Amino acid sequence: MALNYHQLHIFYTVAQRGSFSVAAQALHMTQPAVTMQIQSLEDYFGSKLLVRSTKKIELTEAGETLLPFARQSMELIRETEQAMSSFTFMLEGRLQLGASLTIGEYVLPRLLGPFGRQYPQISIMLKVMNTTQIVEEIVNHQLNFGLVEAPVHHPDLVFEAVMEDELKLIVPAGHPLAGRRQVGIEEVMSYPFVLREKGSGTRQVMEEELERRGIDPTRMKTVMELGSTGAVKSAVEAGFGLTLISPSSVKHEVALGLVEILDIKDISFKRQFYSIHLKSTLLPVSAVTFLTFLREHKLLP
Repeated sequence: MALNYHQLHIFYTVAQRGSFSVAAQALHMTQPAVTMQIQSLEDYFGSKLLVRSTKKIELTEAGETLLPFARQSMELIRETEQAMSSFTFMLEGRLQLGASLTIGEYVLPRLLGPFGRQYPQISIMLKVMNTTQIVEEIVNHQLNFGLVEAPVHHPDLVFEAVMEDELKLIVPAGHPLAGRRQVGIEEVMSYPFVLREKGSGTRQVMEEELERRGIDPTRMKTVMELGSTGAVKSAVEAGFGLTLISPSSVKHEVALGLVEILDIKDISFKRQFYSIHLKSTLLPVSAVTFLTFLREHKLLP
């Protein structure tokens, strides 16, 4: 018998999940099939790798030694697929992914067209929802992966940065600050603001950067807190206040002359967009290709 990646993948999943039955569910296999593959791996090495205790599966010394190599093999396969994805011209498949509000409503729509023309055999089903819902559907194997605006810390998931974005100051047409390319933070703070709700990724990035600069976010004259970027844009257009959001979300309004994008002197509100997927499941090549495509199409100039 030769050592194969499939068995290492099963061993790694059992070790991570601490249960044959839970690992079998994650791998879409029967529990006896998982047990048989682990036994075959133990026969190959001539050593016990896992021990069933009263509560969960525990690694033997041999299992502890094998675990990092199993993890490395999974990472190597991912890197190989990513490196070779650009040479795979006959990709086929149906990607099911979730995206948080800003990404799903304003970033992905303008990228899906070019991706579809380059890879017409890949069909994409996109769900726009909040991060909690995305995590739940990935864990339940209803989505291949998700795209979110902040790192997700979950024992079954891995996350990695795929795109960089930056919040900018958005002012309505005719505002006293309109027509200027750059303004100082103290001048900005003297005007009313319309902001996303507390706890949103956009609000978090803004507040953390202000605090890092020694500026108390509560000094902002917040006249409205709204639950969507669309509502924030409408309020800014109506002249209720300024805001800090992604320029990707106001391209249409800028083109129509409804709002303007300004820089704040010496302050940059940069953030990452992240992909998340199950540790125990390798992404299909079509998904790796899509993520590679996103990395190559930067949002920032």
